[in-house]
Amino acid sequence: MSPDHPPGLDLDRLRVLLDRERPGLVTGPLSGRLIEGGRSNLTYAVSDGAARWVVRRPPLGHVLATAHDMRREHRVISALHPTDVPVPRPVLLCEDEEVLGAPFYVMEFVEGTPFRTAEQLAPLGPERTRAAVLNLVDTLVGLHAVDPAEAGLADFGRPDGFLDRQLRRWAKQLDASRNRDLAGIDELHATLGRELPRSPAPTVVHGDYRLDNVLIGGENDEIRAILDWEMSTLGDPLTDLGLLAMYSSPLGMPDSPVSTTAQALGHPAPAELIERYATRSGRDVSGVAWYTAFAWFKLAVILEGIHYRYTLGQTVGRGFDRIGDLVPVFIEHGLTTLQKG
Repeated sequence: MSPDHPPGLDLDRLRVLLDRERPGLVTGPLSGRLIEGGRSNLTYAVSDGAARWVVRRPPLGHVLATAHDMRREHRVISALHPTDVPVPRPVLLCEDEEVLGAPFYVMEFVEGTPFRTAEQLAPLGPERTRAAVLNLVDTLVGLHAVDPAEAGLADFGRPDGFLDRQLRRWAKQLDASRNRDLAGIDELHATLGRELPRSPAPTVVHGDYRLDNVLIGGENDEIRAILDWEMSTLGDPLTDLGLLAMYSSPLGMPDSPVSTTAQALGHPAPAELIERYATRSGRDVSGVAWYTAFAWFKLAVILEGIHYRYTLGQTVGRGFDRIGDLVPVFIEHGLTTLQKG
């Protein structure tokens, strides 16, 4: 298909739907393009020449609808939009698979940049980089301050037993990808299970909170929108903090196919981010080492799954041949984090 008619996006059917459900919203012929960079669900930018929107749908040929729940994503941004949490304005949810072949939703297009690497941050300079990352923490504090019941999200998840279920879920994912010996992975999982912390009061959890899942823009480099809510739920807020700390830690692997922004000049160290979160949220973060180690474990499992699919010839593209080398690095970081506490 042409760039203006990417696979999975039938612009004619979308136009009919929008004209019916949101009369007057679209004022000209629609064009669309796939936004690169998403890891799971597909994201398209759509325009009528005067305004722009974003369409989000599951991958083509997906099987497990529960893993790509459009209703869930649309619900959480709809609930958070009236709050101070920066999310795109939702336009509509369509669960009729006759339109695009799968459920999808439409939201406003937000201008901004998702910074994925230290190289992309370099033009900002150390001071702006530091401010942007600290603002990332402050925005997370704001998300975790939202009362789920007041936002209409009281039933958005099952907070009881949240950490135990998370551990079991990722252990199951690991077992599904086992095709080689991974030194330390079972020790890391077992230790996490033995030292399970007591969770604070549940909050809305993003589930994949990091710098390249937010849009930064404007003169003051403010966070204009938090994106990619597919893993959001009600649960332990410190899982978001642990993941952010992990993504702010240098991997120690030059030319890694999985990059973090930690090496950017001015990027605050994980300890400073954790302390800022503690000060601004008032939460006890004394057990954050467990959450950070869990983040290392979770990413090790995800990467091993990618490596396993690569060995089966199911994944093609640049860098996939080196993913397997990263897994032991993530395992070692997890074990070290637990040992140091």
